[in-house]
Amino acid sequence: MLIRFESKIGAFSMFGDIAVTLLKLMGHSGTVPGAILADDIPDALARLRAGLHAQPEEPETDEISHDERDEKPEPRVSIHKRAVPLVDLLTRSAQAGSDVMWR
Repeated sequence: MLIRFESKIGAFSMFGDIAVTLLKLMGHSGTVPGAILADDIPDALARLRAGLHAQPEEPETDEISHDERDEKPEPRVSIHKRAVPLVDLLTRSAQAGSDVMWR
């Protein structure tokens, strides 16, 4: 499942499991669809950053994870890197006074 984040600033999609994890770090229930008002974004962004800071940083390696059902190996991507588009959208939306929705 993909979750799409949207605001007047822009939009992007991410995998649902990562998106829900990030929403919960922001202090939300993780339900989809949902929204956050522009006035509430700074607090949610602070909680997200604090939650990410508390997550262990994965070392930068070429280590590859392997799914037993699939023969194609996939590189590991840390939650910190996966959060970059959301942090950017929230930051720019807060500056512009724009609400953020996800579905």
